[in-house]
Amino acid sequence: MQRPLGGMLVVDLTRYLPGAFATLELQRLGARVVRVEQPGGDPMRRTSPEWHDALNAGKESVVCELPAEGAFARSLLARADVVLESFRPGVAARLGVGPDEAPASAVYCSITGFGLGGRHEQRAGHDLNYLGWAGVLADTAPALPPVQAADLAAGALGAVTEVLAALVARGRTGNGARVVVSMTHGSHKLAPGAPVLTHGFACYSIYACGDGRWLTVGALEPKFFARICELVDRPELAERQYAVEQTELKAALAAVFSRQPLHHWLQLFEGEDVCVGPVATPAEAAAEFAEAAPGPAPAVGEHTADWRRELGL
Repeated sequence: MQRPLGGMLVVDLTRYLPGAFATLELQRLGARVVRVEQPGGDPMRRTSPEWHDALNAGKESVVCELPAEGAFARSLLARADVVLESFRPGVAARLGVGPDEAPASAVYCSITGFGLGGRHEQRAGHDLNYLGWAGVLADTAPALPPVQAADLAAGALGAVTEVLAALVARGRTGNGARVVVSMTHGSHKLAPGAPVLTHGFACYSIYACGDGRWLTVGALEPKFFARICELVDRPELAERQYAVEQTELKAALAAVFSRQPLHHWLQLFEGEDVCVGPVATPAEAAAEFAEAAPGPAPAVGEHTADWRRELGL
């Protein structure tokens, strides 16, 4: 694992999911992350403690009541290479930790719901609202999305992308940057103009197996779909892959997959050049793909005294 951000300090002023995920990624790339928490800690400690602990493993925590203890927070900002905040626009400045309080060499990133300016700037919202405004849910409502794409993709990973780009520029110029990320604007970029993959193609669908488990089929290329049809002894179905009428084709495949349990189909397709897979349980997915945590999540304010001593406060 490369650690290109080794030696850099990230000061995390955010609350809830987007900022925590963003700084976890920066930490994974080598940065030291210190979270500035309100008395009592990030609300996510109470609303979703398991998620909190996973997202904040290996980070440091200081408690700072803003704006009363603004001097403490500003001393941290003075040491920062990167600062992240997720208040509504203007709040960080009122609390004494706005972009003007960070050094010119720092990358100061604000994760917002709707960006700066415009009629939605001060609108309250969460992931579901941003996705709705962005048009992402048009094909699937009223079903809830399985992943918070506005928080995690548009917000967190969008912030990471902008921060890393700004750090590359700083390496050339020595100058930091002031970056604003809009979760709604970023989510809108994720919504394709013609979302064909949600329009019911049989070759791109999820099928029930005989044991109640589910099989994913993502065989968009004709060669993949043709091979699937051959392996399930229905080769004649391949020529109908992109027919206008998909209902009968999908029903035919559904009938096939319902005859055997999931493990049968996974064994059949193992080693074949086809796009299929299981709908894994969280435990199954974690066993195969989860990375080791970089350490335990910190207790609220665990590192406050250490940082006060280091800063001479």
